[in-house]
Amino acid sequence: MGRASGLLERASPGYPERWATGAGCSGPGLPTFHWALSFQVRLQVQSMEKPQYQGTLHCFQSIIRQESGNTLRALGRDSPLNQFLAGAAAGAIQCVICCPMELAKTRLQLQDAGPARTYRGSLDCLAQIYRQEGLRGVNRGMASTLLRETPSFGVYFLAYDVLTRALGCEPEDRLLVPKLLLAGGTSGILSWLSTYPVDVVKSRLQADGLRGAPRYRGILDCVRQSYRAEGWRVFTRGLASTLLRAFPVNAATFATVTVVLTYARGEEARPEGDALPAAPAAPAGPALAQPSSL
Repeated sequence: MGRASGLLERASPGYPERWATGAGCSGPGLPTFHWALSFQVRLQVQSMEKPQYQGTLHCFQSIIRQESGNTLRALGRDSPLNQFLAGAAAGAIQCVICCPMELAKTRLQLQDAGPARTYRGSLDCLAQIYRQEGLRGVNRGMASTLLRETPSFGVYFLAYDVLTRALGCEPEDRLLVPKLLLAGGTSGILSWLSTYPVDVVKSRLQADGLRGAPRYRGILDCVRQSYRAEGWRVFTRGLASTLLRAFPVNAATFATVTVVLTYARGEEARPEGDALPAAPAAPAGPALAQPSSL
């Protein structure tokens, strides 16, 4: 692939691996909660005589620097295939949380409004489903969610890696943020395009039985019945609105994460109390290698 850009060496690879090793959800809330809880526990249990962390920010920087390369490190080296596999692993693992949450979202969106509504909220929805259908009901659509998330996350992170390299996203570039926004938004669109028909099937399976008797016996039966009733266009229903949402959401997500990681790793790599040299003898950025080489 050639020389990795300085930005990617310090930022982007860490993102999919942390999803695969800890956060495990596509929404913003649970990863944030997971990271915050990790900071809390580490700060609470460290030795007061010889504290490992100076505070929350230092704890965050240390975690980013030391622990963000597990998947790529296990795969051996940074390559397009391994970027795809790292993203796919993240997508597969986060299905455990994503599937029940999307089931609740689907049921809440389809229920009747007003006093006649069945569910009072997401937790009440999942609790009722569990009482009526057990754990299998809570995980309805898990197979189709796995089929959607695994390849789409691989495409997601691979596309972002390729695009940021192609655009020359370097930390000193004055157009860095616009380039990151373009790469992130485009990656989100490509990710949805890669598996959107599977998402249609997943939504139909999760909504099945909400109003009347269940219609589908599984993924293939849902595909067969949907195609017979509405033709191939049924698998693109809602695609335009999804893509319109995907670009700004993923543009903001990737740009924010990359900038924060670049800052955090840069600060951690710099010795405490040392000022940045005014005129370095050779081009230098924060001395931090690709997570796969740590």
